[in-house]
Amino acid sequence: MSKRHDAIGIKQALRFEWLQKTVGLLLAGLPEKVIREELRAYLKDKKDNGSIGERGEVTTNIAVCMLMRIWVSPDKDLISLRNELLDLMKCVQKYSLVAHWAMISAAYPFWFNVAKQVGRLLNLQDQTTKKQIIQRIREQYGDRSAVIRSAQRVIQSFVSWGVLKESESKKCYERSEPMVISDYKHVLFLIESALSALPETKSSLKLLLNSPSFFPFSHPSITGDFIAQNAKRINVEGYGPGDELLIIKDVEYCKFKRN
Repeated sequence: MSKRHDAIGIKQALRFEWLQKTVGLLLAGLPEKVIREELRAYLKDKKDNGSIGERGEVTTNIAVCMLMRIWVSPDKDLISLRNELLDLMKCVQKYSLVAHWAMISAAYPFWFNVAKQVGRLLNLQDQTTKKQIIQRIREQYGDRSAVIRSAQRVIQSFVSWGVLKESESKKCYERSEPMVISDYKHVLFLIESALSALPETKSSLKLLLNSPSFFPFSHPSITGDFIAQNAKRINVEGYGPGDELLIIKDVEYCKFKRN
């Protein structure tokens, strides 16, 4: 289990355009040090609520460090996934949401777990509240102020990304229109990110396909045979009648190289 599975890590809400900026710098082939400085300059007057105004050095550095950890210098076991997602974004920008969701879920499992609780609540009812979401997260991570603050930041990010919308009822949230994924290989990215977010890095295929953590998406079902033939980093094993067990392979991951 990686240290990231124990950590909360979300110290600021993250704007979608910030991740887009980070990927743009990475695809331009800039060195890590230059990307860090470019992000620091970019964020110095951008607040996480979308407004423009001077930010403190500490909060700017926190945001930069989070963006770097997601895309530029992720854990070694996530580099190969990152590389394929970068290739996806080179070709099909409309799938940026899939790519960012996959990388942030893998890099920050806390994000993945908040998404799971939001999805579960919205599967049970048309609306949910911040209080309900945070209560479920507290049950998982403990009743700590850091847990509450980080959960609030993730919820704020969901709203700013447009995957969750505020209802007319005060402090209530509704599911936004899901993004339709038609390419089966893009579903693989979400599945691998979910496996990477789990401490045991394994789960049944049925559970993953129906994971509430994918609430922003509408996607087709895929088979274990398809995964075995197309996923380089996932092992498929027999699990039970009509189901397979998916396990992240223990492989050597390569660092991102310029084209």
